[in-house]
Amino acid sequence: MNILIAGGTGQVGAILRRAFEARGDSVTLLCRNQTAQPGCETVHWDGKTLGSWTACLDETDVLINLCGRSVNCRYTKRNRREILESRVDTTAVLLRALQKSVTPPKVWLQASTATIYSHRFDRANDELEGEIGGRELDVPESWRFSIEVAKRWEAAATAASLPNTRVVLMRSALILSPDRGGIFDMLLHLVRLGVGGRAGSGRQFVSWIHENDFIAAVLWLITHSELSGPVNLAAPNPLPNQDFMETLCRAWGKKFALAGPAWLLPIAAYCMRTETELILKSRRVVPTRLIQSNFGFTYPAWPEAARELCERWLSETRPQ
Repeated sequence: MNILIAGGTGQVGAILRRAFEARGDSVTLLCRNQTAQPGCETVHWDGKTLGSWTACLDETDVLINLCGRSVNCRYTKRNRREILESRVDTTAVLLRALQKSVTPPKVWLQASTATIYSHRFDRANDELEGEIGGRELDVPESWRFSIEVAKRWEAAATAASLPNTRVVLMRSALILSPDRGGIFDMLLHLVRLGVGGRAGSGRQFVSWIHENDFIAAVLWLITHSELSGPVNLAAPNPLPNQDFMETLCRAWGKKFALAGPAWLLPIAAYCMRTETELILKSRRVVPTRLIQSNFGFTYPAWPEAARELCERWLSETRPQ
């Protein structure tokens, strides 16, 4: 297959590039800078306007859009603008380009996020009956901002019909791989320091997906033409933060880790130049549409996934 990835230089892009290249697929990246990436061609674009890059679409089987500034930052006025524009502008111009394409790709996998769902403990959110967030009581305004970004991100991809291209909105949970600098690496760093206990009450749910299942789900979405619109990319067993972190500690061989009390977390988040939403919002998300389509998870439960990720993180750290 010929794969075109917009915004493919981050962690998720690296995960998919490795997988596609291992299969022998041809990968092209749309990049704002043309820094060479191993094993793939790079094409320059500005992420806002149509240009010569649109010719790539006529040679593409699958378009994947991963563009978006990292949300692991303080939600200052400038950062909020960049978070929103980096998602909405790139998605809007891709939609315009697809409308003009003579032979557009058959499928467009558009990044989205499980953050779009409400903060809740009572039951899980799925694509069919899940509650879109933004109207919960007593949640920080910054959480509402993230939900508004997610809604506008998806709206930009569906603002016009594409009769020849199937559009899938990938509402991804935490994508966990042993890559350095990624989410799992950050969580494991806390465990190794002995401070990887529960955050706040520990009741908030964590939705996650193992790297291998994420890759398999993306390939599944490409080949299963009955799937379009929102699809949750998450393991079927989300669990409370306390259980999630205790399981990770055991997988690493730690018997105890200090908890992060609720009063301390805003201070820690400020010092780390991030927001508490990333650890305190309850994301209880399940992948109903994947399961109904008979997709099989290799790592449906966190204990097995945590052990495999710890082992691979350690093997990749050891000198060869």
